[in-house]
Amino acid sequence: MRFDLTQRIDAPVDEVAAAYAGRDLYEHLGATTKLGPPEVLDRTERDGSVELRIRYRFIGDLAPAVTAVVDPERLTWVEVSRHDLPARTVSVELQPDHYADRLRCSGTYRYREIDDGTTERVVEGDLRVRALLVAGAVERAMVSGLAEHLAEEASAVAAFLGAT
Repeated sequence: MRFDLTQRIDAPVDEVAAAYAGRDLYEHLGATTKLGPPEVLDRTERDGSVELRIRYRFIGDLAPAVTAVVDPERLTWVEVSRHDLPARTVSVELQPDHYADRLRCSGTYRYREIDDGTTERVVEGDLRVRALLVAGAVERAMVSGLAEHLAEEASAVAAFLGAT
């Protein structure tokens, strides 16, 4: 399933891009409605780019049809992101800790400056779930959850940048 989501963050674009490429933001974010607090596993900076490895855990509610095929306690993954700060772009790949044969997700983030000094982060990606009968429903639910997460996260990022 291809998806395209837009997040608006009330902060300057270069500050937003730099925050997403650092450790401090993720320590500030904490849990959201559907995700536990992010855990930064590794951060490597070289030649103007940053690679981050962050572990996430799904903590939201799941439909019985989903819990019939996956254990909610095993819904953890590592997000590997490669940040090109001068270009204001990020490539992202999710690496499931469990169920790697059932989930594939990768994409890009692009940061754009809006005329009023705020930032628009465009998230584009491809999500594939392999599960008999429920794959499409799971994909739609995951993309919907991502949209909700991005909406919650935007105000937390703006608050973090306002406090730094």
